[in-house]
Parts: sequence; structure tokens; C-alpha cells
Amino acid sequence: MSTTRPVPSVTPGQASRREGALLLADISGYTGFLEGVAVAHREIILDAPEPPPAYAVMSSLLDAISTALEPTFVIAKLEGDAVFAVDDDATAADDVLGVVRGCYAAFRDRLAAAEAEWTCTCNACATVKTLDLKFIVHHGSHVAQPILGREELLGPDVNLVHRLLKNHARELVGPVPYVLFTDAALGALAIPAGGMVGGEESYEGGPIPVHVLRLDAPAESP
Repeated sequence: MSTTRPVPSVTPGQASRREGALLLADISGYTGFLEGVAVAHREIILDAPEPPPAYAVMSSLLDAISTALEPTFVIAKLEGDAVFAVDDDATAADDVLGVVRGCYAAFRDRLAAAEAEWTCTCNACATVKTLDLKFIVHHGSHVAQPILGREELLGPDVNLVHRLLKNHARELVGPVPYVLFTDAALGALAIPAGGMVGGEESYEGGPIPVHVLRLDAPAESP
């Protein structure tokens, strides 16, 4: 059982500047799946005391992702279909890659367990098997701002890791689960780019060099 590393406390109202790894784990197909279930099971959602099992499945998947990321990463926020996590401590490359791979394995295991217990055979619920997971990993600075008793992480690097969810990774590796590293993350965390495909994303601030690693391929031997 993992031990959650507490987020460093700060004086109420006092912001603090930090630097470290920023990670987003995003469930692909989440929105379409729940929208389909909502249409197919509209009467259940409106009238039944319990929502369709699909909602419990999504909660379970987000829980599996969060648990697998801790304690190496601190969960900063749950963002609907994504988990935003940070690591303000120096983390070795093997730790980051191992956590990402372990998180993906936990996600697939939890999804397989849900599929095995699934009873509804409607077209909307059947799409649960199409859900998958992708990761974005960046490294940079951010400001931790206490707001209403919680910490909100702010700054250009936080904005960037979220923008990178809209990327061209599938043009590089195909429709497969992946982790997209910025070159800033590779350099700061000393992660070798072997087995990855290089590319570039462009936003208002200019080009962002990236490398993409397929998660459905076996890990390369060191």
C-alpha cells in the first residue's frame, strides 16, 4: 500500500515557487464513453437511485491511476478525465519511467476487471473496452498558490503541460497508448531517448521539442 507524500504546507495566502516534474495522465475516450452512456441510459440517470455502473468504473480508473502515481508524485488535482501530479523532489529516470509504466499497467488491470464484471451489452457500454491512457511529462517551475484551503499550481509550465494534451503524438507512433516527454523533462530527469520518436509541438511561445514513447511496446534493456 503506497504512502501519500504530503504537499508542503505554506502560510495561508502565501505563494511559493517550486520546480520539478509535471505529469498529466489522461484517459482517452472518457468523454465520448460517458456521453454515450448518458444517452443510452437516460431513464436510469434521471430516475434510478444509483447511476449506471459506468460512473463507478470511471471513478475506479481514476483511483487506480492516482494510487499508482503516489508516492513518487503528489496528486495536485483531479481534472475530470485526467490526473495532474507533480514531483518537486529530484527523481531518477528509472523512477519516472517505472511509475509511468506501473501506472499504465494498473489502469489496464482495473479496466480488465471492470470488463469481466460488465453486464450491460448495449453499444454505448461496450465502448468501455476502447478506453486507454496517455501521459504528458514536462519539467519546469510553477507557483503554488493557496486558494480556499487548497493549493493551485500556476505558471507557464503548468499551462504548457495542459496544452500538450492536444498534440501530434499519434502521427508519430499511431493510435496506441503513449507517454510524451518534453525535451526539458528528458534533460532534467536524465531520461534516455532510446526507443522514443522525436517530434515538435508548436504553441504561442514557440516550438516545443518532444519525444514520444509507446507504452504497448516492451521496455528496452539498459
